[in-house]
Amino acid sequence: MRMYDLILKKRNGNPLSKLEIDFFVNGYTTGKIPDYQASALLMAIYFQKMTKEETAHLTLAMANSGQILDLSQVQGIKVDKHSTGGVGDKVSLVLAPLVASAGVKVPKMSGRGLGHTGGTIDKLESIPGFKADLTQEQFINNVNAIGMAIAGQTADLAPADKKLYALRDTTATVDNISLIAASVMSKKIASGADKILLDVKTGSGAFMKTVEDSLLLAKEMVEIGTNVGRETVAVISDMDQPLGLNIGNALEVKEAIATLQGHGPQDLEELCLTLGAHMLVLAEKSKDIQEGRQILEDKLKNSSAYQTFKKFIIAQGGDPLAVSDPENYLPKAKESVSLKAWETGFINRILAEQVGLATLTLGAGRETKESPIDLSVGVTLHKKVGEEIRQGERIATIYYNDEAKAEAAFAVLKKAVSISSAKPEPRPLVFSVVTP
Repeated sequence: MRMYDLILKKRNGNPLSKLEIDFFVNGYTTGKIPDYQASALLMAIYFQKMTKEETAHLTLAMANSGQILDLSQVQGIKVDKHSTGGVGDKVSLVLAPLVASAGVKVPKMSGRGLGHTGGTIDKLESIPGFKADLTQEQFINNVNAIGMAIAGQTADLAPADKKLYALRDTTATVDNISLIAASVMSKKIASGADKILLDVKTGSGAFMKTVEDSLLLAKEMVEIGTNVGRETVAVISDMDQPLGLNIGNALEVKEAIATLQGHGPQDLEELCLTLGAHMLVLAEKSKDIQEGRQILEDKLKNSSAYQTFKKFIIAQGGDPLAVSDPENYLPKAKESVSLKAWETGFINRILAEQVGLATLTLGAGRETKESPIDLSVGVTLHKKVGEEIRQGERIATIYYNDEAKAEAAFAVLKKAVSISSAKPEPRPLVFSVVTP
């Protein structure tokens, strides 16, 4: 089998067989196929698309390129959750302990962020002492004892995906639905969970800007999961404005803790209850979404979810004082400046993508994998889209450690916001649910 023939076949619009896809994935992962040939095939796939069968074969080939996590020693149904990413998306920090407190087993492997803020692991590492590097035995023991664990992805988990994504990122072949779906699902399958919940974002701060594209991606991933024997459900949620009020690593941890204590932002709590209810149904802990939601509301009210989060942090070396007193024990920026309303009216828009860029400018995220990250900086919103505001009132506060970065971030943040005389039509928080 020759790589040249695979490139030619795909360039001409013909589907690749399982053997051909396995040949490509194995050859590129082991270094036998050079970047220029892999790039040529990716570009052919980008223009000619992939069939559902090809996408499923690619997903499994990438999942099988490294270690498949064996979670057979975890008691009960294991449910994993994945978000396609957004601005202020601290859902995992709330959702995992919330559903774990209701008896769902949540073994979660998370990566570091590359973009406007850190990933889930970076956010958790703003808690002093927190360790994301767990042995497989520690990981399994924590899931059995607490109901959850969140650990960093190992190099052995879907290495083909890491290598191919880096190539896609430099060859303008990232935004292809089949390639995105295979990338996400290969990691979820390799992570070993029985069932998968996907939070597919849509809007200015999401990878997929339109509901239609988000729906196509969701359907593709649900179908892949179903075809490989992992029941998968996708919820399409809004990311046109940031989720919650805080954007930035330690700021998001603080907001997640507040939500677990029952006084977080309404949109964050609502989304976590919706996603969590689906996870309870997948784990067979509730008969339907309504019952699952009621169970989770009770777990928030009686502090079970908050106590589960605290146990999880302690089990992974984190300082419990950062959970009980985040104001004094989480990293804090030295300075702050507020963006104030220049006229009276209604907040018409807060473009999530621009807010994300502002936090990246402050140093809350990484422009490259080697970039240092400032866990203390970020943005807090004081208003959301649709809320009334008077001239001179605060729209947002920027927390910073570098004056020049703050000035640049302020200019970006101001462009993200518009004020109108009429109240805008509200966007739904959840647009659609895709099931098998």
